Amino acid sequence: MGRTMTMAWRNLWRNWRRTVIALIAVVLGLTLLLLFDGFIKGSDQAIFGNAVKLYGGNIQVHAPGFRDKARRLPLLPLADGDAVVTAALDRPTVAVAGVGTSQVQPDVLAAAKRIHTGGLVTNREGSFAVDITGVEPEIEQALSIQAENVLDGRYLLPDDGDAVFIGLGLAKLLEVGVGDRVTLIGRSTDESMRQRSMTIVGIYSLGMEEAERASVFITLQEAQTLYNLRGQVTEVAITLANVGQEEQIIAELQKSLPGYEIDSWQTLRPEITQTLSTKLAYTTMFGFIIIVIASIGILNIQLMAVFERTREMGVLAALGMKGGQITNLFLLEGTLIGVVGAVIGCLAGAGLVGLIGSVGLDLSFISGMGEITALMGSRLYPSVGLAETINRGLTVVVIVALASLYPAWQASRKEPAEALHHI
Repeated sequence: MGRTMTMAWRNLWRNWRRTVIALIAVVLGLTLLLLFDGFIKGSDQAIFGNAVKLYGGNIQVHAPGFRDKARRLPLLPLADGDAVVTAALDRPTVAVAGVGTSQVQPDVLAAAKRIHTGGLVTNREGSFAVDITGVEPEIEQALSIQAENVLDGRYLLPDDGDAVFIGLGLAKLLEVGVGDRVTLIGRSTDESMRQRSMTIVGIYSLGMEEAERASVFITLQEAQTLYNLRGQVTEVAITLANVGQEEQIIAELQKSLPGYEIDSWQTLRPEITQTLSTKLAYTTMFGFIIIVIASIGILNIQLMAVFERTREMGVLAALGMKGGQITNLFLLEGTLIGVVGAVIGCLAGAGLVGLIGSVGLDLSFISGMGEITALMGSRLYPSVGLAETINRGLTVVVIVALASLYPAWQASRKEPAEALHHI
């Protein structure tokens, strides 16, 4: 095997131009694949991450009975909102000398108390159904996608009283601006109607009119007064460092918070999952097309390179080398090209993705083209993991090896005299 390996390596560089051309094809194909993977992963993280911000955190904790009435956003106060926040931010560790300790849960960025229910916003232009969310501005401002996209005015402040933060789409329907007054109407826990005249302190723009029309924000303290929920909240929204950790955290919370309903955003917002599933289907199709195009290019170069060496195979056969040995030799040569090209391509592709990911890619030119593009934000940060890089590299090595196997096997079956006269 060592002798065959040495011969294969020397054969690669006897015609170095052909080898370099094959390597360039492998490197370019692999770099293209990694770039595509990086952009898809970056866009998914942006979309998932912003969807989580838009719809109230990765995980939400509610009182029993909420799931059955979730579409109506019932006012079901939590038994102890502070205990839920504490359980979300802390987790038990191994007991030392019989004394339990706790540590901050590293996957949880924040746990915010809220009152979230449905209601109406009215003025002289009419009445419009909205989701009304009472928030803790000091916690939510750093995490809210609405707070990130203030178009006019400002976000809520902790000591705001009759202040409301609305979307641009709703502002257009109401024909209002910062400083104008609107009336919020909602139903309290005892089913009595409650209303409050509010001043618009800020308007946000997400590039999604439907979402802008659907949600308004007030301070938690004001919501507690409006809905007669003194000192109570209806949910705790938990934001995680990374999307995809929800099930693990939910399993931990269910142990420490029995009697509460704990759900991820996928459960409470299945329409987002459906939309993203459609996107995944399209991106998978495009990914397959890119793999096919790259594979065809690599196959073509390898096929031509091996068929050009049919006479060389005839010489080897005339010198006593058997068909299987010839096949193994050329297969090993192709595999070596694949390995060298994969190593260079992985380094080049991962490096290029990392370089673009460090500065981001400006996406302002596609703003306003739909909800998905709006969720992606103004900049895309592509990324690719080690596992994806190795997987793509191995895929390319297999493609190159298979491209070398077939023509070598065909040529090795020819009689030495026939192969020597091959043109």
